[in-house]
Amino acid sequence: MFDSDFIANPYKIYNQLRAFAPLYWADKFRAGAWLVSRYADVTTGLHDPRLSSQRSHTLTAALPKDAQGEFATFNKSFAKSMLFLDPPHHSRIRKLLNKEFTPNMIQRLRPRIQRAVNTLLDQMLVKNEIEFMTEFAHLLPIWVIAEMLGVPSKDQKDFQSWSDDVADFFGNATATVEVARRAQKSLISLTEYFHALLPERRANKGDDLVSLLLRVEEEGDVLTESELLAQCVLLLVAGHETTRNLIGNGMLALLQHPDQLATLKQNPSLMPLAVREFVRYESPVQFAGRAVTEDFSWHGRPIMKGQTVILLLASANHDPEKFNEPDKLNISRDEGMPLSFGHGTHFCIGAALAQAEAEIAFTTLLERTPDLRMLDDAPAWRANMSFRGLSRLRVAVS
Repeated sequence: MFDSDFIANPYKIYNQLRAFAPLYWADKFRAGAWLVSRYADVTTGLHDPRLSSQRSHTLTAALPKDAQGEFATFNKSFAKSMLFLDPPHHSRIRKLLNKEFTPNMIQRLRPRIQRAVNTLLDQMLVKNEIEFMTEFAHLLPIWVIAEMLGVPSKDQKDFQSWSDDVADFFGNATATVEVARRAQKSLISLTEYFHALLPERRANKGDDLVSLLLRVEEEGDVLTESELLAQCVLLLVAGHETTRNLIGNGMLALLQHPDQLATLKQNPSLMPLAVREFVRYESPVQFAGRAVTEDFSWHGRPIMKGQTVILLLASANHDPEKFNEPDKLNISRDEGMPLSFGHGTHFCIGAALAQAEAEIAFTTLLERTPDLRMLDDAPAWRANMSFRGLSRLRVAVS
């Protein structure tokens, strides 16, 4: 199931799962998992207290038994990440982070994002063609999240490499030990980087996110140092991977649908709906995993404690029971939020920031590059089941 054909087009499989096997046991997904594919079921799963986010240990469960002991550091670090916590621990950390991820923060960042977009376009437009992923889609989100964390520009290339290594393992259902080792090495490098940053920030707090987390106290509770480091790593990896894919996937969707590109040029006020449609049509995050905490029955199948449930967000976004003609790109679509950023307690804390980045990026791109054309015959997708994005997208800009 998780072969090159699936990477090229997972929606054929998703359509079959929704129609014939809405709850499907996939024994080749890591150590085995239930795949949930319908919108209603995925939404239910995202709210079900029997399905726990505390599943960092499952990431290495499919590796050979004699190698699993190598990854204690990896599992311990991710276990402290907000993504892998349930309430009340998740609620406590999210409450602290919510102090920075506000509408005012996004408004404060908008001029800086606009300057970054213009700078990247200035560099692009001296050429006739570009590789869009490496020259734009990779660079913008890593700059934004690094700006939020107060990371100097000279270190952002390292951050991008470390983030990719972690994501390559995190989103690979059949990852090798070597991929896992690279991910753990890069995770340690990220953690050590932020650990070295803390003394300077404690002495000279600024308006960046690390300084805010060091400063803030909420009802006598603060983040421990290990918790703070885990959130910094999470924000970097998640903020970079998802927004990069949103921008790349959105550009591909427009180039493959010239009628929708023309409509957006004629009606730029559609941009917020268009970005939401990009997120739905080619979800940057394909699934959310959960660990089963007690036995129960679902669709007549026995779900056992200790098993893994994979909630297929991207499949839910293509469910015709929720979205009209879901396999068609429609930038005017207004049928509610897709599930790409989750739902409920674990709704992505950076979703509004990713939306703002994409809106600014696409608005400026369409204004300054009126003759965009795709030069590749077919998309080149990264071999990553979870973080769906392109490895290459050659585009003519003039």
